[in-house]
Amino acid sequence: MFRKLAFLTVILPLTFAGQGLGADEKAAPAPPTKSGDEQAVRQVSNQLVKAFNAGKANEVANLFFAGADLTDDAGVVHKGQAEIKKLLSGFFEKFPGATCSLEVESVWLIGPAVAIEEGQKIVSTKEGASSFASHFTFVLMKDQGEWKIASVKETEDDSDLSPHDHLKALAWMVGDWVDESPDAVVKISCRWSDDKNFLLVDYDAKFQGKPAMKSSQRIGWDAVTKKIKSWVFDSDGGHGEGTWTQVDDHWVVKSTAALPDGHVGSATIILEPKDKDRFVSKGFDRLHGDTAKRDYEITIVRKPPEPSESTSSTSR
Repeated sequence: MFRKLAFLTVILPLTFAGQGLGADEKAAPAPPTKSGDEQAVRQVSNQLVKAFNAGKANEVANLFFAGADLTDDAGVVHKGQAEIKKLLSGFFEKFPGATCSLEVESVWLIGPAVAIEEGQKIVSTKEGASSFASHFTFVLMKDQGEWKIASVKETEDDSDLSPHDHLKALAWMVGDWVDESPDAVVKISCRWSDDKNFLLVDYDAKFQGKPAMKSSQRIGWDAVTKKIKSWVFDSDGGHGEGTWTQVDDHWVVKSTAALPDGHVGSATIILEPKDKDRFVSKGFDRLHGDTAKRDYEITIVRKPPEPSESTSSTSR
């Protein structure tokens, strides 16, 4: 069972993430095509550009949900459709004739009603007198068949940041973690590399008390794609990689992998830190070849420290 499922994980060995999915599990029907939804998501971006370039703050704001939020490149959060409209109106008044363009780099569909779109945004003042580039992340949701923007986060050019700086937001992962189920135990250990430019993660999974799989993972900043990426290697020869995007206080990881028997797969993993000692991992869109695997949700807890020798002696 373990090798068959190993490619479906990013932060956890799939030996555990696939708990409850036996080797004799029947193939689920392949998920429906997503090309229609992806086109609809991209159309929202096209409408935003068109309305922005026409200086119509109201039309841009109408592409957002009433309770949506926009975090600008300075880190200021603008909450609600009305506040977003006010922000845009003030911008158009100060910079009449300003235009923007969006270079969409990726669209990720998470389940049937959530999408993440990423890319570069360039805003230019009238007649291109000056321009400003930023990276954007849109979170869109479908409501009654219509896609709208639920959240926007913009960040300025971060080319001066070190690889370590890019990974600081994942520092909460450092430490020893464990999750236990009735038939499986997975121990996870995460540490900084000596140069502090990577996070190194080791996994040790046991099934019914017997060793089942060991995996190693390296998480780092990819300067080419300008994204956090991870590479995982399993003890049976399988390997995979994932691309990480932060959305509010959680992470979305798109992963692909190959097994030693030639099968390939993909999955979307969401990691949600709950507090300093606990996080939740959710798996969606899990494919093994043409076979769909069901979603999962598991909670991982920080391993309590081992008792010191002096404490053990005292207790005796």
